[in-house]
Amino acid sequence: MIIGACMITLRLPGIRSLKEKRSIVKSLLGRMRNRFNVSAAEIDAHDNHGRAVLGIACVSGSGEYVEGQIQAVLRWIEEERPDLEILDADIEVL
Repeated sequence: MIIGACMITLRLPGIRSLKEKRSIVKSLLGRMRNRFNVSAAEIDAHDNHGRAVLGIACVSGSGEYVEGQIQAVLRWIEEERPDLEILDADIEVL
C-alpha cells in the first residue's frame, strides 16, 4: 500500500471575510474529492481569510499513480481557479 499526502498553501486574494473564504474552500474541496477520489480537508489557517492550507491524501498500490493523482490535483486547481495562487505544495509519498 502506497500513501501520498500533500499540503497545499493557497493565497486567496480579494477575500474580505471568513464566510467568503469558507464558501470557496468548501466548494473546492468537494469538487476535488468528487473528481479525483482523494481525501481532502482544510488543515490550517482557519481564521486567516487571505490564506488556506489544504491537506490531500491518496492511497493506491502504485507510487506512480499516487504521485500522478496529486500532480493532477495541483494542475486542476491552477486551471480551475486561476484567481487562487498556490504558494507551496509539499508532497510526500510513503
